Amino acid sequence: MALTNGTSNSPKKLITILSIDGGGVRGIIPGTILAFLESKLQELDGVDARIADYFDVVAGTSTGGLVTAMLTAPGKDNRPMFAAKEINEFYLENCPKIFPQNGWSFFSALGGPKYDGKFLRSKVQQLLGDTKLHQTLTNIVVPTFDIKLLQPTIFSTLEAKSVPLMDALLSDVCISTSAAPTYLPGHYFETKDSEGITRSFNLVDGGVTANNPTLVAMTSVTKEIFLENQDLFPVKPMDYGKFLVVSLGTGSAKTEEKFSVQDSSKWGVLGWLYNNGATPLIDIFTQGSADMVDIHASVVFQALRSEKNYLRIQDDNLTGNTSSVDISTRKNLLDLVQIGKDLLKKPVSRVNLDTGMYEAVDGEGTNEEALTRFAKLLSEERKQRKI
Repeated sequence: MALTNGTSNSPKKLITILSIDGGGVRGIIPGTILAFLESKLQELDGVDARIADYFDVVAGTSTGGLVTAMLTAPGKDNRPMFAAKEINEFYLENCPKIFPQNGWSFFSALGGPKYDGKFLRSKVQQLLGDTKLHQTLTNIVVPTFDIKLLQPTIFSTLEAKSVPLMDALLSDVCISTSAAPTYLPGHYFETKDSEGITRSFNLVDGGVTANNPTLVAMTSVTKEIFLENQDLFPVKPMDYGKFLVVSLGTGSAKTEEKFSVQDSSKWGVLGWLYNNGATPLIDIFTQGSADMVDIHASVVFQALRSEKNYLRIQDDNLTGNTSSVDISTRKNLLDLVQIGKDLLKKPVSRVNLDTGMYEAVDGEGTNEEALTRFAKLLSEERKQRKI
């Protein structure tokens, strides 16, 4: 729902944000949730309704960045390239090729990333072609990390429209945000403006700093508000009560308690990077950053008495292979689909600030019911903007 398509005096009560975490093959979980949400929007507004029609900003990190591109890249007749129900079809078909399950050993990983990334790069480039960031059908935000500058690089449609050197190919953005250290190689590319000035990027997975991009998206909007871009976001700075946020996790294995201080005190460099099939260091910083964002967002919305405007859907009970980011066997991928379906039936939960665990919220029903309520709010908001 690119707000620039409306008139400056169209009524806009809410700023709508969709955020999708990183998590490799576990992107199937939010894919399942999004298919349900889009089906509810279609029940309200017709079969042509798409996620991009309803959100002012769609943010995604790593696998979430890929989903973001699929939902917002222009396809035939300038409509989204993928319907939400097609996301999991893409994952089921392509994950085994992105993460092949043979020919890898721990010792081979010492000399390079676990996967060469060639199939992922070619597939993304084939799908997105010459599409540039400014062309997305609604505003997107995709975090990456520049290892040369040692700082995050945040790509956004809004910035791409005003800063030509940030108007990268959407394929380059997707490949970069998916380049998880130790799993896939980093990505280098350059952009050039009309005066021939170039900028180089040396990027890896945005999950290094923002595996949950909810706050990055909210910050992007707040930045535009401070710049007094009232036509885009006609609310007061810091008026987070006007935000309507759906934040989708890719699951975690908190209850499995995979690591302990007793074990980790014996690890050296290699032990922290790889241990019994897990990657402790990467798991810790990606999960830690995602949780910090959720805790912060939860506190902000509760403080403003707007907690019903923030819906975080996350499963922290993953076990075994389902908690992996790269086990792409048919069985594991289908298990992830089922986890997504089961998550819809679970009660709306919020993070306990003391334990870090998700706990059911009395009186708010299931995630399925909450998404149905959000679909109605999104539909009403869109209709008001057409007046």
